[in-house]
Amino acid sequence: MKQESPIKRRVSRQIMVGNVPVGGDAPIAVQSMTNTNTCDVEATVNQIRAIQDAGADIVRVSVPTMEAADAFGQIRSQVSVPLVADIHFDYRIALRVAELGVDCLRINPGNIGREDRVSAVISAARDKNIPIRIGVNAGSLEKDLQKKYGEPTPDALVESAMRHIDILDRHDFQNYKVSLKASEVFMTVAAYRKIASQIDQPLHLGITEAGGFRSGTVKSAIGLGMLLMDGIGDTIRVSLAADPVQEIKVGYDILKSLRLRSRGINFIACPSCSRQNFDVIQTMNDLEARLEDVNTALDVAIIGCVVNGPGEAKEADVGLTGGSPKNLFYVGGSPNQKLDNATLTDDLERLIREQVARKQEQEESIIARSEG
Repeated sequence: MKQESPIKRRVSRQIMVGNVPVGGDAPIAVQSMTNTNTCDVEATVNQIRAIQDAGADIVRVSVPTMEAADAFGQIRSQVSVPLVADIHFDYRIALRVAELGVDCLRINPGNIGREDRVSAVISAARDKNIPIRIGVNAGSLEKDLQKKYGEPTPDALVESAMRHIDILDRHDFQNYKVSLKASEVFMTVAAYRKIASQIDQPLHLGITEAGGFRSGTVKSAIGLGMLLMDGIGDTIRVSLAADPVQEIKVGYDILKSLRLRSRGINFIACPSCSRQNFDVIQTMNDLEARLEDVNTALDVAIIGCVVNGPGEAKEADVGLTGGSPKNLFYVGGSPNQKLDNATLTDDLERLIREQVARKQEQEESIIARSEG
C-alpha cells in the first residue's frame, strides 16, 4: 500500500455522476445496486445508507414502473450518495426520474422505441447534465445479434454497444459510460478489451450474475483483475447473490490488492500452522469484525510466528509477530511492546485504533497546511 500501483490506466474521458468523477485521472469508483422493492422507500433508503457506509461511491436503483419512479424521488431526497436509475423500455420513466434528481440514467437508447422518444430522453439528459450508462448484457442481446452470432460472443457484445453509441453520436451526446457484461469471464474480458480500443468514454466493469458470495467473489476477482491489470476500468461493480454491502467490501479488496484504491485496514495475515504462538484465525476474524468501521487506510500484519513475522511487521504500519512467552508488537517497522495471549485481541484493537487516530491527525494536519 505504500508503493504506487504499476498499472498504467487507459486514458478515458471524464464524466460526473453527481459529485463523483468517473474516468480520466479520477479514482476507480466502486458501486453496488439495491435489491429491495424500490416502492418500499424506507427499506430502500436504509439499504442505500448501509451500502454508502460500506464505502460505495455510487448506488444503482432499479426503476421498473412509474410508481417506482415516484418512490425514487422520495428516496433521492433522503440520501446523499449519487444514484443511478436502472430503466428499460419505458422512456417516460427516464424523463420522470430526470425531473426528480437522478445522477445517471442506465438506459440503452436502442430499446426505448421510436426516434422521438430517444431524442426526448437525450434532450432531458443534456439539459440537466445527466450522464447515460449504456449497459450491454449477454443475457439480453438483440434478437438479430443472437441470430447472427448464434450465441453471445465478445463481438456480439461490442456490436450491440456500438449500436447504442451510434444513437448517442447522432445526437452529439458524449456524456456517457459503457458496460459489456457477461457471466463468463473470458467473454467479458475480451469484449472490454475490444471496445477499450474503439472509444474513449469511461468503462464500467462487472462480471454479471457472477454467483453467490464465494464463487462470485472469485469469478469477479479474476475477471475484473485481468481488466484492471490492463489499465481498463473506471468504475466497478461486483455482482453477487449476497448482501450488496458485501459487493462494496469485495470491490475495495480487489482494488486494494492492485494498489488502485485504499480504504480501511489492509490485513496481512498468515494462514497459520503448528508454529503459531496464538490463534491467528480467530484473532483475524475478531479483528476484522471489530474494525469494520475504520475507513483510514492502514497496513496491519498479523503473523503467528517468528519465521516471517518480523519481516512482514517491519513493512507494515503496525504488526504482530507471535512469540513465546509473549508476542511482539511493531509500530512503524520497529518493536514497540510485548502482548499477552490472554488479552491479545483487546490489546490489538486498542493499539490499532490508536494508530488510526494518529494517522487521521497527520492527514488532517497536512490538509490544513495545504489549505492555509
